[in-house]
Amino acid sequence: MAETALSAATAERSPVDNMLARARAFAAPLIADETLDTGENTLAHADAVAAIVAHMGGSEAMQAASYLVYSCQHLNRPLEVIAKVFGDNFALLAVETTKLVQVQKQARTATGHLLEDAGTQTENVRKMLLAFSRDLRVVMLRLASRLQTLRYAAQIRRPVPENLARESLQVFAPLANRLGIWQVKWELEDLSFRFLEPETYKLIARLLEEKRAEREGYVEQLRLQLEQDLGVEGIQAKVQGRPKNIYSIVKKMRGKSLDFAQVFDITALRVVVPDVKDCYAVLAWVHSHFQPIPEEFDDYIARPKPNGYQSLHTVVRELADDGTGGRPIEIQIRTEQMHEHAEHGVAAHWAYKEAGTKGYAGVWAGGEYDAKIAVLRQLLAWERDLSGGEQGRGLFDDRIYVLTPDAAIVELPQGATPVDFAYSVHTSLGHRCRGARVDGAMVPLNTPLTNGQTVEVIAAKEGGPSRDWLNADLGYLASHRARAKVRAWFNAQITHETVARGREAVEKLLQREGRTALKLDDLAARLGFKTADQLFEVVGKDEFSLRSIENLLRPAEPPPPADDGVTIKKSRASDKSSRGGVLVVGVSSLMTQLAKCCRPAPPDAIGGFVTRGHGVSIHRMDCSNYRTMAATHPERAIDVQWGSNKPEAGAVYAVDVAVEATDRQGLLRDISDVFAREKMNVIGVQTQSVRGTAWMTFTIEIADATRLGQVLGTVRAVNGVRWARRR
Repeated sequence: MAETALSAATAERSPVDNMLARARAFAAPLIADETLDTGENTLAHADAVAAIVAHMGGSEAMQAASYLVYSCQHLNRPLEVIAKVFGDNFALLAVETTKLVQVQKQARTATGHLLEDAGTQTENVRKMLLAFSRDLRVVMLRLASRLQTLRYAAQIRRPVPENLARESLQVFAPLANRLGIWQVKWELEDLSFRFLEPETYKLIARLLEEKRAEREGYVEQLRLQLEQDLGVEGIQAKVQGRPKNIYSIVKKMRGKSLDFAQVFDITALRVVVPDVKDCYAVLAWVHSHFQPIPEEFDDYIARPKPNGYQSLHTVVRELADDGTGGRPIEIQIRTEQMHEHAEHGVAAHWAYKEAGTKGYAGVWAGGEYDAKIAVLRQLLAWERDLSGGEQGRGLFDDRIYVLTPDAAIVELPQGATPVDFAYSVHTSLGHRCRGARVDGAMVPLNTPLTNGQTVEVIAAKEGGPSRDWLNADLGYLASHRARAKVRAWFNAQITHETVARGREAVEKLLQREGRTALKLDDLAARLGFKTADQLFEVVGKDEFSLRSIENLLRPAEPPPPADDGVTIKKSRASDKSSRGGVLVVGVSSLMTQLAKCCRPAPPDAIGGFVTRGHGVSIHRMDCSNYRTMAATHPERAIDVQWGSNKPEAGAVYAVDVAVEATDRQGLLRDISDVFAREKMNVIGVQTQSVRGTAWMTFTIEIADATRLGQVLGTVRAVNGVRWARRR
């Protein structure tokens, strides 16, 4: 009822009308009285997250998404309800973010320390990467939410669980760093460190506080003087004092074994100028009026950091009256554009636009494609950071990430090709793939793809895959899933042809018997098959005799007299042994015949079926015809076994061997040579070739079925043979 009322109340409004207020009004009845695991009111948390997103540069639409995420768990059908009111894009964002929150919570519950369980960390980071790649807005929402969780804990002076603080420091802060969202990165680091090492945090904070008044007065005086001097030089510059976060101070002290007094950049200034030439002009002026420390200079304009950060960093000492250097001062020099990127990173460019009645499309207003590639590369670089940057130890060394022409990100196994890519997008596209462009250039279909490439598939309107794709030596497929889809297509083609062959045989039989009005599904059911196609398939494979269908269709004969039993023809053999060395248990001197449908031979397990006027038909126990007849007329099935006496010298049995192979010149000759070498006489051959695949049935004479398995192994070793088995 609550969902219906919410939908009705909000659906009447335009989807782009005051999105932030509408989203809050939608969520408030659901979350106003709820609290999170931290004890914070859910609505208050959502308000704070929206404010953080706004400070990070997120649009009003992004701020609105902050409320929708926390509404999901209170809705029975969140995807449907949110989509109806705000559009499909916001619904997917809310649901995907909620799922990710649950995954991370489960990972933290499963392991107390993130680094102690590398497998859990890997899987957690992998899922985060995949979630971010599907919808980059998830990055901002998760970073903002985690920052607010830590802020709230600090505000009420309540510690957070160690695994949550460690995850914030080891996963969330590096992610913010890789995306260049510096303000969030610094605050995440300081708050996480505050909960992980409270005593060290308090010590550094106290040292900073003791010198705060002196330092702030000194920095303000220095800032005004530098801004005035640069103005005299004709350089329009904004000079700011830059605070140093506590965690970076501790990290530098530990990394370089420094005392607190030796950390140079506790006192720092930032100079923001209009363009790049002004950056170097400021640098030249600073180095001429201060004493530079050469080893502390970095030019990130000429050599940007991997996340795109650009700035000039220098550490100088103010010249004392006696000519000696005074206290160290760090000065950062950058353009306004560099400063915007340094403050908010890629978030500074995330401007979302409306998409008519469907709400917000969740795409960049401009530069979507380039920005998405940039973020993908930063996420992959973040992964390398977490793996220590060592070759072969990355968390995703077995995966690559490429883009569609629409900038959607696709995950593939390492070594994947355009064919793998096509199958990952859609099975039908994979079947019809005929060519590909990678980064705009035509490439062979077996070209291995690499991270960040854009792949466009050229497909035929209809058609199927090539058998070459299954050849591992040609390197068309690296994905097991894609390979399975190709095999399934060819198997379906074979099955279709087999079914068609079986249907034709059954329909001809029904015409001969004058039973064309009989429904095929009914006939199949009477023979023990679920569908007519199953019957046609076994008939097409010659695994089911048409005689069984004839016996079913013909009128039943009158039952024999009770005192005479079954009408049989006496065998000329002895009472204990019948033709073929078969002993009929319980009824002696019966005429026997070996069934042609399964062609039994010693030492096969066999069963007998009493025919009408033809004695006992001997079948293999795994013969489908025998099982069907025995189930229909159990009173006519009898136990039989091979005679204990040795068969007569020179006695042979005919058996059928089925072979499937890639068709080629000389294939029949090579297989026949195998039988000749094994001294097995071939008395019949049937062959059929369809689209490069050959099916062969060899009828051979053997004295004993025991050797047949060994011979079939030799047949399978023949070039091109896929399988060989007895029928």
